[in-house]
Amino acid sequence: MWKPISSAPFDRELELAVLDEDGEHALIFPCIKEREGWKNAATHARIDVHPTHWRDWVPDTIPANNHRSLTDSL
Repeated sequence: MWKPISSAPFDRELELAVLDEDGEHALIFPCIKEREGWKNAATHARIDVHPTHWRDWVPDTIPANNHRSLTDSL
């Protein structure tokens, strides 16, 4: 179940939903919220994203090529 980004916890691996020039989709890598912004959980690199929703990251269950609309699961 997707939750509003305003409730995203800090220091935990999360799956993020973003809205960009390609439409709405889930990122294919886990992210961590920090006071300074978001980072890729695997590389620890900062990322410039503006997520709309989050849910707990569940390893190995997120398909790498997910073309479903997020509105199908919101």
